[in-house]
Amino acid sequence: MSKKTDKHAVGRNRIKRLVRDSFRHHKITLAGLDIVFLARQGIKELNNEILHDRIDKAWDQLAKKALKPSQSKKRVHSK
Repeated sequence: MSKKTDKHAVGRNRIKRLVRDSFRHHKITLAGLDIVFLARQGIKELNNEILHDRIDKAWDQLAKKALKPSQSKKRVHSK
């Protein structure tokens, strides 16, 4: 989390704490994934409840994408 997100360490730590707490609740569904959380501008204005809901939604979207088979892998038929 950079100072662009929030100039005060207290605000950056609040966001990190909420992300970590939310991740702990979704640890099983996100197992095996390497995740980088990038905060966008305006995140510091969100209250904890809204931020937690949005993070939960993001975890659900990541879990769905992880379950889908990769479209880049093509089957090669041997003759």
